[in-house]
Amino acid sequence: MKRFLSRLFITSDDGNLGLLLLRVFVGAAMMTHGIPKIMGGPEFWAKVGGVMAKIGVPGPAVAWGFMAAMAEGVGSFLLLLGAFTTISSFLIVFTMSVAAFVAHSADPFATREMALLYLFIALFFLLKGAGRYSVDALIRRST
Repeated sequence: MKRFLSRLFITSDDGNLGLLLLRVFVGAAMMTHGIPKIMGGPEFWAKVGGVMAKIGVPGPAVAWGFMAAMAEGVGSFLLLLGAFTTISSFLIVFTMSVAAFVAHSADPFATREMALLYLFIALFFLLKGAGRYSVDALIRRST
């Protein structure tokens, strides 16, 4: 047992297990916010997407809201898998930036904290990648 634990935790793995654990937890946690937004339907999407008008971005609020819901729901699932990590992380960074700095700009830090946390974790994966234990790595190895 001691040998197993030493292999698992004291390794030259350079943090890939940590990347996996962080990716899976954050992806699953963010899905709990994204899936209800996807299921919310056009009225809810219009409410979420209406934030874009505050920064002068044209377009139908329903479409912006749907894209935000997909970034949070599907993007977080892809992050969990480590699939298309660059794209999914970018979409999450964009969505969480709007959430933290526009939608919740007047709110206290405690309200914006979750959006900022997701933003910076997604930024981390955008810059670092998904790691060895990911769908992206499987795709790279098979080509």
